[in-house]
Amino acid sequence: MANAVGMVEVLGLPPALSVADTMCKAANVTLVGTEKVSGARYTVIVRGDVSEVNMSVEAGVEAAKRMIGDKPLYLSSHVIARPSENLEYVLKSMKPNAKLAQYLATVDNPPLVS
Repeated sequence: MANAVGMVEVLGLPPALSVADTMCKAANVTLVGTEKVSGARYTVIVRGDVSEVNMSVEAGVEAAKRMIGDKPLYLSSHVIARPSENLEYVLKSMKPNAKLAQYLATVDNPPLVS
């Protein structure tokens, strides 16, 4: 598994999809997915090397701040450099889905999903 987890929380699904796209294009990261937190709040989660995740999150934050809405669409962001194995075990959202994990296990040099 990758060394870092990056998260960007936004208001609304379209901004979340746009942020996810921007984050994956900005750096060499794996998109773990988006998680609906509550109401219209979505968190975009990526994994990768610490420097790549930092670049990805910065790009995602800038993309969210550029979006125009009735209220600010960017809510928060955070990078965890080396998450504890216990945290990864408990939080299913920090792992790629089962089909992706199965595919990556069968490939010698897995491509990063974006």
